Formats: sequence, structure tokens, C-alpha cells
Amino acid sequence: MPRKIIFMGTPIFAVQILKSLYQNGFPVSVVYTQPPQRSQRGQKINKSPVQNIAEILNLEFRTPEKLKNNKEEYEFLKKLDADLAVVVAYGQVIPKEFLELTKKGFINIHASILPRWRGAAPIQRSIMNLDEETGISIMKITEKLDTGPVCNIYKLELNQNDNAQDISEKLSYLASEKILDELDMILTGEAKFIEQDHSKATYAKKIQKSESLINWSDSTNKIIGKINGLFPTPGAFFNFNGERYKILKAEIGNGIGKVGEVISNNLEISCNNNQSIKILEIQRQGKKTQKVGEFILGSQIKKGSIISNV
Repeated sequence: MPRKIIFMGTPIFAVQILKSLYQNGFPVSVVYTQPPQRSQRGQKINKSPVQNIAEILNLEFRTPEKLKNNKEEYEFLKKLDADLAVVVAYGQVIPKEFLELTKKGFINIHASILPRWRGAAPIQRSIMNLDEETGISIMKITEKLDTGPVCNIYKLELNQNDNAQDISEKLSYLASEKILDELDMILTGEAKFIEQDHSKATYAKKIQKSESLINWSDSTNKIIGKINGLFPTPGAFFNFNGERYKILKAEIGNGIGKVGEVISNNLEISCNNNQSIKILEIQRQGKKTQKVGEFILGSQIKKGSIISNV
């Protein structure tokens, strides 16, 4: 009898993994993804990246607003009688009663080295925390978020130049390769799942916009971690003369000055540890992204300006 696999995912991170399953002959019977969202101005309906690829691959997809207390979706999956569900950043908690609707359970591909960085923003938190490595954990979903037993972890080294977009792409490709062998073992019952050490758990809470403001009293490493960790959205920013400026790319320099002082004509800003941040790419509020050389030609931010932490 042919296998049946359910795929649940929403953002671009999940797309390569779904494509890999499809291209390698894994029978994806149905795809679940978050429903289309209206743009901020309400003029356009935006489908999720996973819905877009499901349509291209001609896969059946479903976009329920929620699974909790959703009798229609429960009955649909019960009737489907699938072998396994693969979940990748779906964006909804899977209700307990749904977890019993497949023969081999629900498997989650989580973008961290569990039990470190359980939760919504593991990639951003690992970069902002200046971790030396991150990875993917292939785990069984249980009732509590990201607490289930793990069958394998694949690691990826982090360096100071990595931003969240880069790491998301690297981890997505890593997962798309490694999940193929793992699924074979899970489906045949050969995979071994090991309980997490819950005493070592840390939590990657959802990024709040208030965290995006740069504090020039922080160390340069911490500021670079924030810039890279919050790229491309929501982005790390500072305010100057009532306008917001988002820093998209920067590096550490050796300039010395007062905290928050612009110490060169190339937009180098002094920090708290006798080092500086050299801005390489910047975006003024409501404007396009610019290289710093282009930006400074018409900028009101000059050498000697002081940029506050508010």
C-alpha cells in the first residue's frame, strides 16, 4: 500500500523541504499552510510561500484559520489515515487530538539545537545571542511546544557575518537533504527518538519591535548580533532628528569617541567598548536601501553628530 504524508508549513524556510520531498518521490497527500493574508493597504491578497509552491507542484492544499476545535479538518485527516505528518514552521500549534491521526505521528523540523531555543524565533535568537553554532532538530511533536523526543540533530557553524536570512536559507537546504534519510527510518520504525534534557531548555520568544532599537552603550559584538539577527525584518534601527534609520549591514571598527557619536564622514558610530560600528548599508524611513557611500552624499547625519538610544 502506498505511503501517505501530510506536510504542514508556511514561510519560505519550509519551501525547499517540501520541494525535496516531492522531487524525491515521497507521496505528499495534502499540504497545510496558513491562509492568505491581506497586504497592509488591503489591496492585495498574499499567499504563503508554501501555498505558492503547492500550487506549482499541483499538490492539494488546505488553509484553515485554525485547527483547534476544527471538526472539519479533524474528520478530513482521520479519513485520510496518513502514515506521517511533517511540520516545518507551520505557524499553529497542532492540537493534541490531531497528533493521533497518523500511524507514525507528527514530525517537526525545528531550526535550533534542541533543547536550546525552543519557540518562535530560534534563528534570530541564536544570532543575537552570539552563539557559535546552530542547526536543525528532527523531533516528534508532543502536546507541549518543542519538547518532544529528538531522532537527530544536524549542526551548522555561525560566524559574525551571518544574518538571519542567510542562516535560514542554509538550514532549509540542510533540512531538505537530511530529512530524506530520516523519513525512511521513521516510516520503517528504525529511527530512535531520545528525550531532550529539559533542564537545559532555553526559549526563543517571538521578536518584539521594541527589541529592534539599537543601544549604542552595548558592545559592538552585541550590536552586530542584533543587526544580523533582525535582518531583513523587522531590522535593527536608530532614530535621528525624528526619523528612523534601519541598518542592514555593518562591521566592527576601531574608532573611539563618545557613546553614539558619529566619528567619521563614512557613518562610523562609537560604542561603549572603545570600538565602533561601521555602517555599510542603511535605509532611511520610507526610502530605498543605500550603500553608505551613496547615503552620506545627502545625509544630515554628519561627523560629530550624537545618536541617542531612544
